[in-house]
Formats: sequence, C-alpha cells, structure tokens
Amino acid sequence: MSSSSTGTPATATAPKKSALGGRLYRGNEGMWSWVLHRITGVAIFFFLLVHVLDSALLLVSPSVYNTVIGAYKNPIMGLGELGLVGAIVYHAFNGLRIILIDFLPGGTRIQRGMFWGIIVLWFVVMIPFSIMHLSHVFGH
Repeated sequence: MSSSSTGTPATATAPKKSALGGRLYRGNEGMWSWVLHRITGVAIFFFLLVHVLDSALLLVSPSVYNTVIGAYKNPIMGLGELGLVGAIVYHAFNGLRIILIDFLPGGTRIQRGMFWGIIVLWFVVMIPFSIMHLSHVFGH
C-alpha cells in the first residue's frame, strides 16, 4: 500500500522536542510553588512530630523534658527555628494563593503574579522577624 492511499506522509517525522529537551518540569512559577509547598509541608510535619514527642517527655519525666528543652537553646536550633518560621509563613501564604486560584474566576491566569506576590510578602514578613529573632538568638 502506498503512502498516498493511506493519507500519511511518505517519511515519518519525529515529534519536535521543546527547547528544554523534552523535560517534564519546565521550572516555571507553578512548578516551583508546588515543589516549595511540598517541601515546607513535609518539614512542618516532621517538626510537629518532634514537638509532640518531646512534649510527651513531660509524662515520662519533667527533668528529662527540661534537659531536652535546654539542649534546644543554642544558635544552631535558633537558625532552625528561623527556617521553621520561614517554612510556615511560605506554606500559609501559598495555601491562600492556592485557594484564590481555585475560587477566583480566572485565578489560573493570574497565578504567576500571585506567586511573586507571596514571595514579596514572605520577604516583607521574614526580614523584620529574622532581625528580631536573630538578635535574641545571638544576643544572649
């Protein structure tokens, strides 16, 4: 059967690859907000798990609890607390962004601008908090 009778071209052309080499993830704002939302969610989950476990030490022995809490009072944990607050703030703002995308008519068309808006808002919240928190962490 000839190619003219089947209606297909005589030479098959391979599908064109995008400029990014056919990668699944393109690196746009939507992908990064998705990745950061998952990472911050997992980080918050593990913090809450540790928080519940160390709070449960009160039932075992208050002196052990005090020892564990005392071990948390060092600059490395202070930086960890800063990271935790940063994760919570991003996760909360991005969650609100997701709600707006879902419920605003045309929300998907403005999701890129909302992503950059929450990044700016995150910095507006985190810069003063970081200054205050780090002055307490390193001031003692």
